Amino acid sequence: MTIRDGQHLYTAAGLDPLAALRTPADPPCDVYLTGSVFLDIIFTGLDSAPVRGTESWASGMGSSPGGVANMATALARLGLRTSLAAAFGDDHYGEYCWDALEQGEGIDLTLSRTVPGWHSPVTVSMAYEGERTMVSHGHEAPPAESAPQCPPPARAAIASLAPDRAEWIAQAARKGTRVFADVGWDESGRWDPADLADLEHCEAFLPNADEAMRYTRTECPLAAAHALSEHVRLAVVTLGAEGAYAVDGATGESAQVPAIEVEALDPTGAGDVFVAGFVTGTLAGWPLADRLAFAGLTAALSVQEFGGSLSAPGWSEIAAWWQSVQGLPDQDPAALRRYAFLEDLLPAAARPWPLRRAVPTIGFGRNG
Repeated sequence: MTIRDGQHLYTAAGLDPLAALRTPADPPCDVYLTGSVFLDIIFTGLDSAPVRGTESWASGMGSSPGGVANMATALARLGLRTSLAAAFGDDHYGEYCWDALEQGEGIDLTLSRTVPGWHSPVTVSMAYEGERTMVSHGHEAPPAESAPQCPPPARAAIASLAPDRAEWIAQAARKGTRVFADVGWDESGRWDPADLADLEHCEAFLPNADEAMRYTRTECPLAAAHALSEHVRLAVVTLGAEGAYAVDGATGESAQVPAIEVEALDPTGAGDVFVAGFVTGTLAGWPLADRLAFAGLTAALSVQEFGGSLSAPGWSEIAAWWQSVQGLPDQDPAALRRYAFLEDLLPAAARPWPLRRAVPTIGFGRNG
């Protein structure tokens, strides 16, 4: 069902941020991504890290699809038409993840596949003291007998820089897809700038401060962002509790937005939600500072819920947050002005649509 309210367009997933930009010639999906889907089991409420030789009890627990599902879910909940290519096991974990993503979140899994006899990868995440520790297990999925044409036409694609993704990224760029890239931790310790060669095909690069400084051999995250902007259109460096800083390499524009202070329940997937928020704002054509603010807001809202994927906020939660902060006493007027762009974007009243949340057992998957 689609509802139009003034300048806003609502679908079953909520507000459509690209409604004013859509044309009949658009590709079928807004964002394409591929990667590994894990079943995440999250323990929260631990007083400290588990101690060797002892048993620890957590006060909270949740289960949800993880891995690349974190970002796919965050994108879908922000109203973007999301296509995911991934392998799923034919076990109960795989069935649960498939159902949660396709039926629960409306993510297009046409390019995904179920692999007979292959068990789903699993990650156990333990959150304590504002951080997390993860233990994962899984095996690489066997190659597909006939790989789908990749990447399909899309407004945007999200990819991690890696040697096996080089041609994938180049193909996407040649098709006019705007590629948003991140990078994993370099276990070799080389941090070779040559590994970033594919940035020439990318719209944006979103590393954290440590990664950015190591690759650029700089001692300041802001300097690292400027150095990276010589290789990519948009360099966005996340600064943890200090927010994020971005530089537009084409115009020279820069922006820095502080983080929103919240009490974090589980930080799993917050970086993925940040990327999803930034991609949404970029595709919608928002100013750079607004994109940073929105990405930081969505990430802050996500850490107040269990799990990486099912903690991602939808438009109703964003609207509820905006309404609530305006009523807080002694609110900083400058901080309110930073998010004033939401006024024209959000509905006058939050529309309640249910969001699935992580629950202790996958047995409640359909009703969670």
